[in-house]
Amino acid sequence: MSGVLDDLNQQLQRAVEFFWTTREQDAQSVRAGKHLDGFRELVAEILIASGLQRATIYWRQKTELPGWFRAEKNWDLLVVADCKVVAIIEFKSQVGSFGNNFNNRTEEALGNATDLWAAYEEGAFSPSERPWLGYFILLEDAPGSNQPVRVKEPHFKVFREFRNASYAKRYELMLTKLVRSRLYDAGCFLMSSREEGVEGIYDEPNAELSFRTFVTSLLGRAIAVAQLQPSEPSEPPKIEIGSETEVAVIEDLGGDV
Repeated sequence: MSGVLDDLNQQLQRAVEFFWTTREQDAQSVRAGKHLDGFRELVAEILIASGLQRATIYWRQKTELPGWFRAEKNWDLLVVADCKVVAIIEFKSQVGSFGNNFNNRTEEALGNATDLWAAYEEGAFSPSERPWLGYFILLEDAPGSNQPVRVKEPHFKVFREFRNASYAKRYELMLTKLVRSRLYDAGCFLMSSREEGVEGIYDEPNAELSFRTFVTSLLGRAIAVAQLQPSEPSEPPKIEIGSETEVAVIEDLGGDV
């Protein structure tokens, strides 16, 4: 099983390169989230190698799950095996418009997880065991994402870690806190610039939020599920990808998916 992660860095570089080249060449694909497909495909390959049987990996179609505070939520990637939810992943990116979008991303991530776990506690996914929930984001490495951001404190002081923190640092703090609070099982935070990204170059500011840590956690969950599945009938995982026109709403709020 270790072989599936042996060339992970090279595969991740190709996904980063695909992200930037697709983004620069095809604005329609960006609106449909296609520029993130390289990361989805890499995750799918890892899941296929996990030994899961009778599983389907969905994106851009059939990714809705019931919520508690709303009827349903359309997730970015959904894994179902033997009619049970195995894993759910949100794939996001932020290129430019850093000030406009950070708070929206934070509220979205918090709200989605809160809604999912409330629905789970109420038995919405029964007979599924607790699904694995992950959050991936690639942030543009640029002056606007790295410069300190002034905080506003008209009544009370913000927590110390936010003082002079850039948007990059704020994303890192957000994901770290989401994982440590167990709202998400794992988070991945990548940074990449427009200039170097087309060559597949990226940075991982926090080892706790590295892509390897992220997919290793996911792989562990998939292997555990596989070991509990009946061995027959034997059927390897398949992938169902909807067309770009099937994406009803892209939760954009300002520039990127």
